[in-house]
Amino acid sequence: MTADLSQIVKAYDIRGVVPDQWDETLAELFGAAFVRVTDADAIVIGHDMRPSSPGLAAAFARGAARLGADVTLIGLCSTDQLYFASGSLGLPGAMFTASHNPARYNGIKMCRAGAAPVGQDTGLADIRALAEEWSEKGAPEAAEKPGTITERDTLADYAAHLRSLVDLTAIRPLKVVVDAGNGMGGHTVPTVFDGLPLDTVPMYFELDGTFPNHEANPLDPKNIVDLQARVRAEGADLGLAFDGDADRCFVVDERGEPVSPSAITALVAARELAKSPGGTIIHNLITSWSVPEVVREQGGEPVRTRVGHSFIKEEMAKTGAIFGGEHSAHYYFKDFWNADTGMLAALHVLAALGGQDGPLSDLVSAYDRYASSGEINSTVADQAASTARVKAAYSGQDGVTFDELDGLTVTAADWWFNLRASNTEPLLRLNVEARDEATMATVRDEVLALVRATD
Repeated sequence: MTADLSQIVKAYDIRGVVPDQWDETLAELFGAAFVRVTDADAIVIGHDMRPSSPGLAAAFARGAARLGADVTLIGLCSTDQLYFASGSLGLPGAMFTASHNPARYNGIKMCRAGAAPVGQDTGLADIRALAEEWSEKGAPEAAEKPGTITERDTLADYAAHLRSLVDLTAIRPLKVVVDAGNGMGGHTVPTVFDGLPLDTVPMYFELDGTFPNHEANPLDPKNIVDLQARVRAEGADLGLAFDGDADRCFVVDERGEPVSPSAITALVAARELAKSPGGTIIHNLITSWSVPEVVREQGGEPVRTRVGHSFIKEEMAKTGAIFGGEHSAHYYFKDFWNADTGMLAALHVLAALGGQDGPLSDLVSAYDRYASSGEINSTVADQAASTARVKAAYSGQDGVTFDELDGLTVTAADWWFNLRASNTEPLLRLNVEARDEATMATVRDEVLALVRATD
């Protein structure tokens, strides 16, 4: 096993192909390094349904216990269930998942006590350095008293906590189709929804880390086609789709049409502001203009951030924000230790829909006010040169402004776009929004032509 872990230690987590890039031997070193860096005397560990997850989690536990930490194993869980365990037990945590990546991948999402994120600048670089050192020189010396390893089931407590945060007592009966994508939503949804006036139609609830039906990535439109068709066939009120580790939730309306995560962000923000008037709401710079508009209309304070959960969580902690949302369907709640939970967002949608008589399409229309392109990726030879070409083309135009908080954002009276470079691939990611569909299409096509032009 190579000591160079740069290919698998990412900005926010560890992720790579098993066993080609990492294995249980390395997982054990990561467990020891996690305890050393967090200075933890106890930790909690969970894992998803991938074939390699139980073995990797057990190895991580051995490494942690070797250095004297007591380990609580919560077994199969969603990522937000691991955050719940970290928050409610007050322990650093590690979740074994590669989210929506293909079956041969696995990874570790780590947090400090209270679900505080561990990223490159908050411990992950140090964990990598220790694991590299130990992989070359041998495992660290064991503690005089090794830690214990015990098991605990947190699913019922997780479900009860989520339901304590949303009033679902008065909702009307709803028919909801849920596509778990053979991921952890198939494990958590039955317990969370138990006893609610919901006629739940399950799709792909069988836990299978080989993803036999489709990728567990609802951000890709092809992966919600089955859900859309089933919602229409069942005459359901809505559909929900979860990703592999069930920390993200996507929504389709009664027509089978996707509901923008920005519209969900605005809807949940309005509900949270009704509970906490004047509160701060975080949104990343790719969410719709609708989000800050709705927040201000509801008496709240919108705060714009870079893309990425570490930036959202950092800003939430700094501002005391009550809620945050991203275009990628990550939703963050102050009542959930500032961590992201798609399941809690789903409960808010069910409460909002079930608390009135109209269809979901009518309900969300108040929060979905503009035409957007969605995220469009372009493979480019030189990200900086392509971005500079776009900036030059719009420079000097009347009423056009620029900012570079995260990539290049260009704003005019009737439209805006953001162009961001991928950190891991030779891609530029484009998001465009405008006041009408025709304007959006014109700007989208202009920018794509510039991005994809050959030098």
